[in-house]
Amino acid sequence: MFPRARSENLVSLTRLVLSLQNTVGDYYHRKQQSKRVRLIVSIKPVAKCARAHSFTPLIRRTIDFPPFVISTDACATRVRYKMSSNDFKLERSLELSPETKELAEKELRETPERVREALERLRELLKETKDLHFGDDDELLTIFLRPCKWYPESALALMRRIAEFKRDNASLLDGLLPQDEKDAFLDHKVVNVMKGRDNKGRRILIVNVGGTWDPKKVTADQLFRLFYLIHEAAMLEPESQVRGTVVLMDFHNMGWSQTMGLTPAFSKRLLTFIQDAMPLRLKEVHFVKQPMIFNVVWNMFKPFIREKLKTRIFFHGSKMSSLHKHLAPSHLPADYGGELPTIDYSGADWYPVINDVLPHINNWNSYGFAKKA
Repeated sequence: MFPRARSENLVSLTRLVLSLQNTVGDYYHRKQQSKRVRLIVSIKPVAKCARAHSFTPLIRRTIDFPPFVISTDACATRVRYKMSSNDFKLERSLELSPETKELAEKELRETPERVREALERLRELLKETKDLHFGDDDELLTIFLRPCKWYPESALALMRRIAEFKRDNASLLDGLLPQDEKDAFLDHKVVNVMKGRDNKGRRILIVNVGGTWDPKKVTADQLFRLFYLIHEAAMLEPESQVRGTVVLMDFHNMGWSQTMGLTPAFSKRLLTFIQDAMPLRLKEVHFVKQPMIFNVVWNMFKPFIREKLKTRIFFHGSKMSSLHKHLAPSHLPADYGGELPTIDYSGADWYPVINDVLPHINNWNSYGFAKKA
């Protein structure tokens, strides 16, 4: 048994932990009610003084709680943020949140009656269009109809542009599977997706094309293939279909090797894809930490950028306060002046998520222009 003083110490510490649990839990539930992950609570009584290095573990328990780890002993109590593997998953539910439903009606003309009519009409158009081959289930057709505000003719035109893009880039995209770029996902921190969403409910794709990118190990063509695989997964999320996506291009420590790696051919292919053949709503593109040499890259991109996309591109340099005018610090990691912890995950954590939708990717690979008999 512990001496009386040590027992009293333990009681005080236990109360402190419970108080912290309530405080942290209430705070985080107000911020993101949907997140629940693992909390580890450790209570360790001190053997000597406040600076003692000798601790005797007494209690260690694990409970489901908002994403914080509370470690406490007689010297101090530390609270840190901890995310579980549940953060790496697709939100493929067919049911939109009430807020997103309201947004869909306001921005996309989405009502039950219009959805029903548009799905029926697009199926008819596909049957009449003999040179295109696409599936006709509700989930797939919705992917094309939402970015086109439920106009069936516009959705069919988007499908044709996608078929044309796949044909024109067949050398990169034919039969593309996650396993083909497994090494790039697992071993190179070039492309990442932020866990959770921003303050407007949008997914954020982070592209590291600064000093951490070695174009000799991951070429520009591979970089594009990574984008393409991620977009194939992202298009399955109803919330992302409505709320859209954001791209954050990080050019920290960019040098000549990275500049030369972003070729004019890559620039043209990427921008054609984004503007013509991507069935997602790209809401914003943010360039951060770009050095002077970035102007060489920008001069390659500029000729291919149309007015609509141009209004959605923002340059911030090292001024994170400028970025925060668009993306709230409460939903950004410390890497970008945010209140969330520094990013400690990468595309390697997202690779299994993308691999899990392999049936969809296989189907997507079969879509495009109908093959002639």
